[in-house]
Parts: sequence; C-alpha cells; structure tokens
Amino acid sequence: MVIYQESGCLRRRPWEVSFTAEPRVVARVRRAMRLHLSLWGLSELEDVAQICISELVANVINHVGVGTPVALVVSTDGAHIRIELSDPDARAMPTLLAPTSSAESGRGLMILDAVADRWGVIPRADSRVVWCELATGLEVSNDHPRDLRVAQAELSIVRHGSAQNIEAQVVTPLSTAVAEKAAIDLITDVLHWLHAHGCDPDETLNRAQTRFEAQLEEAG
Repeated sequence: MVIYQESGCLRRRPWEVSFTAEPRVVARVRRAMRLHLSLWGLSELEDVAQICISELVANVINHVGVGTPVALVVSTDGAHIRIELSDPDARAMPTLLAPTSSAESGRGLMILDAVADRWGVIPRADSRVVWCELATGLEVSNDHPRDLRVAQAELSIVRHGSAQNIEAQVVTPLSTAVAEKAAIDLITDVLHWLHAHGCDPDETLNRAQTRFEAQLEEAG
C-alpha cells in the first residue's frame, strides 16, 4: 500500500456522487458505475470496478459506521480507471491484514489488493480518501470532450440511471415545473449526444414516441 499526499489532478473530468454508506445503497452505486463505464467504452472493467466499490463502501460501514457520509469520485486518464472514496474519519488509516480462515472480517482490503492494480490512502486533516486504480489496456489520453453539451449528456444519463430507485418526494406545482424543465434539459442533452455519435436524433425521437404510445396503450 502507498500513502500519498494531495498532488496533481486527473486528466479527465471526474464523475462524483455523494451518498451514505449503507448496504442498501451499494447496489445503486454499482449500477451507476456500470453505466458510466459503458459510456466510457470500458465495459470490460465493470465487474472488477463494482467489486472495488463494494469493498470500499464495506470498509467504511465496518470500521466507521452505517450511515457515514461518503463521496465517490471516478476518473480516468485513459490508461487507468481511478476510484476514490472519501469519508470523514481521519483517525486511522486502513491496513492490509492477513486474517485467519476463521476470522469474520479483515478480508475487504485483501480483495481490493487482489483485484486492483494498485491502491492507497490520501490522509487529510478531517478526512481520508481510499483509492484504487484499474488498468484499461489503453494509452493515456489528455483529450477532453469538445462539446460541453455532449459531456453534460453523459453526466445526465449516468445521473438518470443512478436515480431510478430513489423514493418519490411530495409533488407540488413548483416541483413538477422544475422536474419538467430538468426533463427537457435531459432530452436536449441526449439529442446532442446522439448527434455527436453519428446517430439520427429525429429517428430516435420517432422510435421513442412510438414506444411511449405503445406503452400507454398497454397500460390503458
């Protein structure tokens, strides 16, 4: 394990999400990770990345406590996927142990060490970040998306996919108006994303409308 101080920044804009470390939330975060890697064209790393996220969150649950607020950051420089999970406990650094066969805990970091190419800890004054990296097999790239709307579409798609299981809140005229605007923004961003990837937005809209109407008929 290597402990690093803060330095530098990753070449790609990271995906960030905050949540509470609870077992029921892990599945949602894993699905969001799978969708995000798919958008990046790195589907072959989905299984390993999901294992890493599960072990990082489990480490917080077991050693800090259920309900601890955490922040996940996922980045790539092309050659590696970097997964970081920060929590507010700066008292102790995670340590790689060799638990006995009868031990009921202590295997999380062993699993992380086995599946990740490297991992470590960034100590901070009031928190800590446990990170790991997975090799993509690709070359390092410094490219950023040239069209901000296309980049925003990818973020919107990921956020939309990760929010599918969030409980509904109280509906008011104001919240409905805000949601409608957000929906229009999402659709617009997706159309830009489709255009940027060589798809026909009009054809996609027509197919979506046909499917929507068919689903309404089935539900009616």
